[in-house]
Amino acid sequence: MELIYTLKDLPEVAAKIIAHSDADILLFYGKMGVGKTTLIKEVCQQLEVEDVVSSPSFGIVNEYQSPAGPVYHFDFYRIDDPQEAIDLGVDEYLYSGHKVLIEWPDKIAALLPEEALKIHIEIEENETRKLHFSQSVS
Repeated sequence: MELIYTLKDLPEVAAKIIAHSDADILLFYGKMGVGKTTLIKEVCQQLEVEDVVSSPSFGIVNEYQSPAGPVYHFDFYRIDDPQEAIDLGVDEYLYSGHKVLIEWPDKIAALLPEEALKIHIEIEENETRKLHFSQSVS
């Protein structure tokens, strides 16, 4: 599915992502500054996360609480080797059965399960974004 959106459309976009995904793992792809964290904040709001959502750039992972259980938010931008993710215990998170939202998933591509939702975001004209999402990792 492909969507063109602006900031005011984020609630609707996040709701569509959640509604169209059977996966617990959502992978967010896009250049720096494209709005991955902003979209993740809205996805978390739609999941009724009770905590303040922020980028885990320095801590690698943030855990948020929701009525459905924990939501894990990873940012792998700063890792240089997938072994760093393994050392963090990423497998335990990926196979926890809870929502896992990952920025910069290409840094750990070999570790990702097949059943994930890939979300690609691009900057368009007039401060709009183009989002394409599809089930499964290729």
